[in-house]
Parts: sequence; C-alpha cells; structure tokens
Amino acid sequence: MMERQRRFLVRVGAMAGKETLHIRRDPRTLYLALVMPPVLLLIFGYGVSFDLDEIPLAISDADRSPDSRALVNAFCRSNEFEVVLRSGPEDAERWLLRGEAQAALLVRPGYARDLARGHPAKAELLIEGSDATSANQILQKAGAIARTESLRHASRAGLAASLPLEMHLWTRYNPAARSIVFLVPALTALLMAIGAVLLTALTVSGEWERGSMEQLFASPVGRFEIILGKLLPYLVLGLLQLLLVLAVGATAFDVPIRGDLGLLFVFGFFFLICMLGQGLFVSVVAKNQLVATQAAVLSSLMPSLLLSGMLFPVENMPGVLQVVSTVIPARYLVHALRGIQLKGSGLALLWPDLLALTLFASAILGLATALFQRRVA
Repeated sequence: MMERQRRFLVRVGAMAGKETLHIRRDPRTLYLALVMPPVLLLIFGYGVSFDLDEIPLAISDADRSPDSRALVNAFCRSNEFEVVLRSGPEDAERWLLRGEAQAALLVRPGYARDLARGHPAKAELLIEGSDATSANQILQKAGAIARTESLRHASRAGLAASLPLEMHLWTRYNPAARSIVFLVPALTALLMAIGAVLLTALTVSGEWERGSMEQLFASPVGRFEIILGKLLPYLVLGLLQLLLVLAVGATAFDVPIRGDLGLLFVFGFFFLICMLGQGLFVSVVAKNQLVATQAAVLSSLMPSLLLSGMLFPVENMPGVLQVVSTVIPARYLVHALRGIQLKGSGLALLWPDLLALTLFASAILGLATALFQRRVA
C-alpha cells in the first residue's frame, strides 16, 4: 500500500513538474495568472462605481426669502450636490430633460410665510429617474438634508421637546457607503473564476493539438494522475493570484480584511479547485484550444457576473435563476469573501458555502476524470 502511494505521488509530481516547465516556457500563462487580474481589478475598481458625488442640481427659488435661501444653502453645503443652474422652474425642468442636471429643487412662493405661521412648508425636488439606482441615491441624500432642516426649524420654534421619536443611526461594516468596498470582493471572485478556467482550459486541449497526448497514453501515468498533475501548478498560481488581488484591493481601495485570513485562503483554495476542474472539463471535451477558450469564457464570465450575487442579490432573482445559481461556485465565494472581509464572519456562519464548494470541486474533478479517455479519437 505504501509503495503504491509512493508511486502515485511520484507520477503526480512528474506530471506537475512537466506542467511547470510549460508554464515557465510560456510567459503568457504567467501574465494571465499574475498580471492581468490586478490590472483588471484596478480598471474595474476605478471605472465601476455606484457612488454619486457632486450631483448636478438646478435650483428655482421663487420665494427669495432668508428661509428659502437657508434650504438652498443646506443642499449646497452638503457636498453631495453641485448647483449648475439658478433659474425659473421651466428652465430647471428643461435641464432635467437635456440631462445637464439630475435633480431640480423648486421653492414656490409662500415658503417662508408657511414656516412663520407654523404650517408645513413645501419644496419640490424633481429627480431624473431614468436610472432607478441613481434616483434612489439622490432621494436618500435629499431626504436626509430635508430631515435635518426640519429638525433645525423645529428646534428654533421650541418644538424639539415635542418630537415623539429620536433616533441615532450607525452604519456597520461600510460606514462611508462606498460601493467599491462592496464590489471588490465580488470582483476578486470574478477575476479568479475567469483566470482559473482559462488557465486549465488550454492545457489538455493544447496536448491534443500538439500531438503529445499519445506520449502520455504510452506512459504508466493514470487518468486521475494526469488531471491532478496538471491542476497542481495552476492551483499554486491561483493562490498567488488571490494574494495579489487582495493586496491591490487593500492598498488601492482600502478594502478591509476583518476576518481570518487563513479561512479566506481556505475558501480560495476550494474555489480554485472548482474553477480549475471546470477548465479541465472544458479542455477534455473540446480538444481544441479555440473552442476551449470560447467555452471557458462563456461558462465562467456570464454565470459568475450575473448569477453570483455580485451585482444583484440572489434573493431578488426569479425562482428558476435562484435554483440555477446554486451550481455557480462564484456565488459561494462572493458571499464568503464579503462576510470575511467586511464583517469578520467565521466558519460557524460560512460553513454551508465551504460545503457547497467542496461538493462542486469533487463533482467536477470526477466528471473530468471520467470523460478523459486513454485513447486517440
């Protein structure tokens, strides 16, 4: 038994050494594994943001009173809005139509009079709502400013004691509400998925194209030993890739790592096995590098982008897509990375994700090995 295990390890080591030589001779592999992911993370991180700063605001103050000017100044002081027009309501709506302003604050005549009489004073905020996400952010920012002004007027009128409720709010895990903090863990999973599948999708298909598969068949190396030997070097590259992406995210975008770094790499390890196994499965089936590349991109990019919860919560998807997302490994890594990095979650909360990754890795490796036949078609 011990001799059999020793021969197994020797054969796997020989295959891994052979694959390592291929990697060293092909700088494109190292570029794909170690250079492209950090560069893409920087591009995505600086180019993709859901945060709204200096929102273009058109103002129409028809009341022209100290109270109306105080309301306008409250919007200007917040650094959330940038005044691009001061004119009548017709001009403000026209700027919304032309897209030169995203919101318009309209203060009608009688605003100060209503305040002085103790009546509710009304101001209108028109929002360009073709982009619902941006519109909701503008609505939240404007609502916060309006509530602050309302409390200021209530305090000045001596009504603060009559307010029925006082709330103090704290935002946990991402107090600055920066979208990049939420996106970087998901981008890490996406880049790892694409890179890992592409790295291994070209290996077996490359062996078929180069005609060296016959030499492997003539050797005493078994199917699983070939699969495992080809996977191990790319697994090491994938872990280095994960380390680089985490370092770039922490230094360039201040994304924290509040949880256990070792647990994070455990999840990365099993996720890489899933995606490397998927790439091997593609390469075994395709036997052509061009077809393998196309299949690898389609099977890793779109599912990881759309069904992992990276951009849209899985709970908000239709029931059918929620079921489909259960076989997408990126779903579990995205959830785990956000939990570990942003919340400090531990294995007690994340073990279902680790179990799902383990099951998928076992299934995809078993399928790739079963389909890898020791014969030349």
